[in-house]
Amino acid sequence: MFQTFTETASPDQGPARLSALQDLMRTEGVDGVLVPRSDAHQGEYVAPHDDRLAWLTGFTGSAGWAIALTDRAAIFTDSRYTVQVKAQTDTVFEKVDWPGTSLADWLAEALPEGRLAYDPWLLTVAERRRLAEKLPKLTLVPMENLIDRLWEDQPAPPMGAVFAQPLELAGEAHEDKIARLSKTLAPVEAAVITLPDSLAWLLNIRGSDIPKNPVPHGFALLNADATVDLFIAPEKLTDLGDHLGPSVRTHAPDAFIPALKAREGMVRIDPASCPVAVHEALAQPVEGEDPCILPKACKNAAELDGTRAAHLRDACAMVRFLAWLDAQAPGSLTEIAVVKKLEAERAATNALRDISFDTIAGTGPNGAIVHYRVTEKTDRTVEDGHLLLVDSGGQYVDGTTDITRTIPIGKPTAEHREAFTRVLKGMIALSRLRFPKGMAGRDIDVLARVALWEAGLDYGHGTGHGVGSYLCVHEGPARIARTGTVAFQPGMILSNEPGFYREGAFGIRIENLIVVEEAPERPGQTIPQMYRFETLTLVPIDRRLIDTDLLSEAERQWLDGYHARVLDTLRPHVDDAAGDWLELACQPL
Repeated sequence: MFQTFTETASPDQGPARLSALQDLMRTEGVDGVLVPRSDAHQGEYVAPHDDRLAWLTGFTGSAGWAIALTDRAAIFTDSRYTVQVKAQTDTVFEKVDWPGTSLADWLAEALPEGRLAYDPWLLTVAERRRLAEKLPKLTLVPMENLIDRLWEDQPAPPMGAVFAQPLELAGEAHEDKIARLSKTLAPVEAAVITLPDSLAWLLNIRGSDIPKNPVPHGFALLNADATVDLFIAPEKLTDLGDHLGPSVRTHAPDAFIPALKAREGMVRIDPASCPVAVHEALAQPVEGEDPCILPKACKNAAELDGTRAAHLRDACAMVRFLAWLDAQAPGSLTEIAVVKKLEAERAATNALRDISFDTIAGTGPNGAIVHYRVTEKTDRTVEDGHLLLVDSGGQYVDGTTDITRTIPIGKPTAEHREAFTRVLKGMIALSRLRFPKGMAGRDIDVLARVALWEAGLDYGHGTGHGVGSYLCVHEGPARIARTGTVAFQPGMILSNEPGFYREGAFGIRIENLIVVEEAPERPGQTIPQMYRFETLTLVPIDRRLIDTDLLSEAERQWLDGYHARVLDTLRPHVDDAAGDWLELACQPL
C-alpha cells in the first residue's frame, strides 16, 4: 500500500561501481571525490534521482557520506546506522563513525594534499569551509557530478504536482508570511530559499517530490519588497490555480542561476543549507539563517489545532492496531504483516495522505537497529519472549504524527522490564518538566538519560527532533540532544524518544510528540517566564513492561494521569473490541 519491502540497494554492486568511479577519477585527474547523501535543495530527504550514496555503496540510511580515493574508500555514518551500514555495504568501504571522526579528520590522514572533486550543488557553503580550513593543502575541485555520468538507469528528477495548503490549516496567508518575513531582511535585498519545507511553508503549498514528505522541489528568492521569485518546473503548478497571487512571480528552474548573477546588491544565504553553486553565482552573498526556519517551527494556533486532530485520529488507528496485535498468537506474525496491518488501520481513517516515514517494525535483534526497515530478506517472525519495537507515523492534511511503542510478545524478561522502565523514566522526566525561557535541547537531554546512566546504559541517538505541520517528520532548528543549541519557543513540536538497544538481542524506544507551551505561574515564582510540554500523542504505554518498583510516586502519578487522559479522549472514538482493550491497557498501575 504505502511501503514496499524489497531491498532497494545491494552491497554486491558496490565494488564494481567503486572501481568504475575510480577509473573516471583518474581520467578527470582528481585524487578523490565526495559523495554526500544530499541534493541541490539540501533537505534531509532525497528523491530516488538523488540517492547517489545508495547507488554507490548500497547504504539506504537517511544520513551519511562516502569518500572515494583512487586506492581506498570510506563511508561515514552516525550511531543510528552502525549495524545497518555493516549489513548494506561491502568491505571495500571502510566504516567510519561520524561525526566522531569527521570527513576532514579522515582526509587529513588519507589525502592531506591533492585534488578532491565535489559537486557544487551537493556541498553547502559551511561544509566546504570546514574542509578548506582543516585541509589547507587539499585543493577542492568543483566538478560535474561523476556519479551521474556512471549511473545509467538513474531515475528522472521528480515532477510531483504542487497543491495549496488551506488557509484554515496554515493559519496565516502566504502573502502575510511574505510581508512579515521581508521586514526582517534589511540590509539585504533578498534571501535565498533552497530547503523544500521552507518553500512549502512560506507559500502555503505542498508537493510530492520527496517520498512520504509533502514538499516540492524548487528555489525561491524572498525579496525585501514583500514579493517572491519562485523557480520551479511549470508543469508542477497546473493544479495550483491562482493560489500564489501577484506577490509571487514564477520562473523556470534554469532561470535561477542567471537571476542570481543579475543581483548586484546583498543577498542572504544560509551557509548550512546553501549549495556552493548558489553562493558562487552571487555578487554580494551575506550569511544568515534561512528566514523561514524559526517561524516555521513555532506553530500557530491553527496548526496546533490541526496537529491535535491528527493525533486523535492517529491514536485511534494505533489503538485498533495494538488491540489486534495483542489478540494474535506468538509466532503467527512476521514484521511485514505487522507493518501492513498498521498501515491499513491508518488508511482506514480515510484521511491519510501517506505514512510519514517507512514504518519500523523490528522484533528481537532487528529491534536493536535504530532505523531498521524490514524487507522480504530480513523479515522475522514475531516470536514468544521477544520484544517488538514499532516506530511509525502518518501524514494527514492537518498534521504529521510520529510514535514509537515497544510491545512484549509473551512474557518479558527481567532485563526487558528493567531497561524499558529506565527508558520510561527518562520519557516521563521530560514530559513533567518545567523550564525557564532560554533553555535549549542540550540543557535537558541529560534528564532522559539519568535513569539509564545509573545502570551503565545509554543510547546513541538524540532524544528528540522537531516535527512539521503536514511537512517533514524531521524538522529543525530545535532538537533535544547534546548538540541542540536553539532555545525552545512556544509552538515548537518535538519528539520525546529515549531508548535502549542491546545489539543482537532487542531494542526499546518510547516516543511521544510534545509541544512547547507557556507554563502557568506558581505562587512565589521568581523566574519571569517558564515553559512546559503538552503531550500530543495519546496511546497507551505497555504496562506489562514496567517494573513499578523502579518508579517514583510522582512518575506513577504522571503515568496514571496520562492513561486516564488517553482513555477519556479515545474511548468515544473506538469500537467495542478496541475499547475493551483500551480500558485494560489504561488501568492504573
